[in-house]
Amino acid sequence: MNSERPTEDELQAFIDGVLDEAAHARVEGYLIRHPEEAERIADYLSQRDELRQVLRPIAEEPVPSRLDLQRMIEAQAGARRRSFFAGWRSMAAGLALLLVGGGSGWFLHGAGPSESGGIAALAREAADNYAVYGADHVRPVELKADARDELVKWVSNRLRRSIAVPDLGTSGYRFMGGRLVATAHGPAGLFFYDDDRGTRLAMLVRPMEVDKNAAMSEHDLGGTGGVAWSKDGLGYSLVGPEPPAFLHPLADEVRRQINAAI
Repeated sequence: MNSERPTEDELQAFIDGVLDEAAHARVEGYLIRHPEEAERIADYLSQRDELRQVLRPIAEEPVPSRLDLQRMIEAQAGARRRSFFAGWRSMAAGLALLLVGGGSGWFLHGAGPSESGGIAALAREAADNYAVYGADHVRPVELKADARDELVKWVSNRLRRSIAVPDLGTSGYRFMGGRLVATAHGPAGLFFYDDDRGTRLAMLVRPMEVDKNAAMSEHDLGGTGGVAWSKDGLGYSLVGPEPPAFLHPLADEVRRQINAAI
């Protein structure tokens, strides 16, 4: 059997379960001979299953009446009706695939091939995780601020990189705590802060295979502002309900503290 290392695309297809029988056997054989790589892929498989479990209720939700295709189709006439239906049918199929297929799921919505796991993908993952956990008023974090040391150790171990959690108290934001989250590019740490008005910000950090050293860039994704950057193979994205220009000075402070600590 060919012992050549599979490409990242082949490994991702293996995780997604879309390889043909021969390619699947070849990748499986490679992983048996390379336990460290097998452990990495096992982590991704675990994250895939976690994502599917979390997103299953979303995928099973009924379509809102305002998006009912039949009603929209009936509003059209003749050829316009047929073309409109075809377009929305394709969109609905694409959304369904994003929600439940392949382990990438909802965390890749809006991500194009050009993102390739780089800064653009990092910004999207931060915004998506913020949308999920930032709105949770019961348990937005797994470990609270008083377990900061335990949280840092937990996330560092899972990312296999030393991470630091900035203190934004002088900027008016208290540290709430954090959690480990799954992304299409591996595990990530998500840390929350809030101010006296209950406005929450979050910082996501994960290892980078692409754009390992990237300058700060501003993002506005669906009303969630963000500033993302990377250094020495670790990517960071500070996100919140504020415009990117508002968040940029806070991101500068986060970067300054991280650079001093690591």
